[in-house]
Amino acid sequence: MKITGIETFHAWDGSRNNIFLEVSTDEGITGVGEAYSIGPDRSVIAMIDEMKPWFVGQDPSRIEWLLRRAKNTMRFPLGQVAWSALSGLDLALWDIAGRQAGLPVYKLLGGATRDRVRVYHGIYGDSPQEVGEHALSLMDEGYTAFKTGPLPSNWREIPWQSALRAADERMAGIRKIIGDSPDLAVDVHVAIRETSKSLELAQVLTPHRMMFIEEPARAEFIDSTAQLRKQFRVALATGENLYGLHRFTELLNADAVDIIQPDLLCCGGLLEAKKIAAVAEAHYVTVAPHNPLGLLSTAAGVHLAASINNFTILEWHGDHRKKKAEFINEEWVPVNGYFELPSQPGLGMTLNHEAISANPPQHWDRGFATYEDGSPGFL
Repeated sequence: MKITGIETFHAWDGSRNNIFLEVSTDEGITGVGEAYSIGPDRSVIAMIDEMKPWFVGQDPSRIEWLLRRAKNTMRFPLGQVAWSALSGLDLALWDIAGRQAGLPVYKLLGGATRDRVRVYHGIYGDSPQEVGEHALSLMDEGYTAFKTGPLPSNWREIPWQSALRAADERMAGIRKIIGDSPDLAVDVHVAIRETSKSLELAQVLTPHRMMFIEEPARAEFIDSTAQLRKQFRVALATGENLYGLHRFTELLNADAVDIIQPDLLCCGGLLEAKKIAAVAEAHYVTVAPHNPLGLLSTAAGVHLAASINNFTILEWHGDHRKKKAEFINEEWVPVNGYFELPSQPGLGMTLNHEAISANPPQHWDRGFATYEDGSPGFL
């Protein structure tokens, strides 16, 4: 079997662009993949186009060789654009392998280590009441784990001590509504600039029984993240902005994390994620894949989760991203807070070209945030 072509597809889902690709072969098997839309995202598509000559004409089953050759050909350390492009290609190659073998991808990655994959759902709202009621509606569907933002939307514009009080009241209000049983995590989105403030926030949140605190500092600031982790009394999760085995190994060697969150669409794909998970397992660290996008990304996360020992939980945003689901022909939702293991060959997903064509890409970036003095902040 030889690769005969690589085609990319760019679609707007109402909030951001999505980057899909198909790798075709001379035996009629086509694999689908998705690359992270890092925003601005056309650079990822351009990178995939640049990589095509390294893949077309080659045997798609040589996944390790193809990816290593691409990395070596670029010579310099890869950035997130290249890693996102390679991740999408990796997923498509695994999809081809599974379709050719007639097996789900996780069975090619070592087989099932579990019978189903637990997810946590994002919960949203401006007030604790709104967030709590959102969680209650999801609990009726069987979900038992949730993630939300701990700070009020205007926290950059008010004194820090006021923001801490608001965070305490917010989490207390949510806990009062949902009770003690559900797992509850928070995401700081690397928005706090001082480790001392992140530590203060963690101290405020700890009594509310957190499953984890996500990204209290940027993951590449390894010393700062390690300092926080050593003082936290709750699990520290991070890694969605990292890519490649070596960056994660630096984080793990520094004893800076309890739960790593590689994104299958930019960390290097399934092959790289398996290596990252193995190193994490050697450090007694669990894996909770980052997954803010659609069903193809979710499928990749489920196949990884099904094939590693140290998986803990998968991110899932189902109810507010319905347009994303239109881009995939298959319907797939969790049952009682778990995804059943897929039985279809490959990743189990195919692209809905009609829906993709009907939603052409728009200019997109992450936007801007500012602190009270006008200086730029992270979103």
